[in-house]
Amino acid sequence: MSTLFELPDDLPIPLDDGACAHLVPKSIPSIPLASTDGKNVDLSELSGITVVYCYPRTATTDQPEHDGWNEIPGACGCTPQSCGFRDSWSSLQEIGVKHLFGLSTQGTDYQVEMVHRLNLPFPVLSDADFALIDALKLPTFEFKAFGRLVKRLTLIIEDGTIVKVFYPVFPPDKNSMQVLRWLRE
Repeated sequence: MSTLFELPDDLPIPLDDGACAHLVPKSIPSIPLASTDGKNVDLSELSGITVVYCYPRTATTDQPEHDGWNEIPGACGCTPQSCGFRDSWSSLQEIGVKHLFGLSTQGTDYQVEMVHRLNLPFPVLSDADFALIDALKLPTFEFKAFGRLVKRLTLIIEDGTIVKVFYPVFPPDKNSMQVLRWLRE
C-alpha cells in the first residue's frame, strides 16, 4: 500500500493508444472553466506558454483506497504529479511559462481543498461537465466508483494552440521534469 504522496512499486505502465495524436497543432476552443482562484479561465485567450496537466482525480488522506484503482494504467499518481509541478513552478516560470494549471473533472470545492492541502502556487481548473475534454476529444476512462474521468496527459499551449502533448504520462511524479526538459530543448 502506498500513501497519496508515493507511487506503488508495481504501478502498471500506460501504453500510447494514439488517443492524443490529433491534438498537435490544434487550437484550444473558447470554453471558460471554473478555477480554484474564483475566476473563469478561457485557455484560448491566454498568451505565451501555458502548461495544463490533466489528471483523473485526487484523493484525501481520509478516503479509502478503491479496489482496482492502482491496477488501471495511468490512474494512480495525481497527488505526486501535482506536487511535482508545485516544486517545479519557479523553474517553469524562469524558462518562460506564463500559466500553469492542473485540470480534472472534480468540482472546484474539492479542488480548492486540494490546492490548500498541497500548497499549490497555481490554480486548478474544473471541467466537471467535460466541455473542454469533449471538445478536444481528450481520452477518458470509466471507473466504477467515480464514473467517467480524463486520462492523465499534459498539454503545452502557446498562444491558444497546442504545440506538445505528453501522453501517456509515466511516471506521473516525473512529468514536470519531462516538461522542463522539453521546454529547454
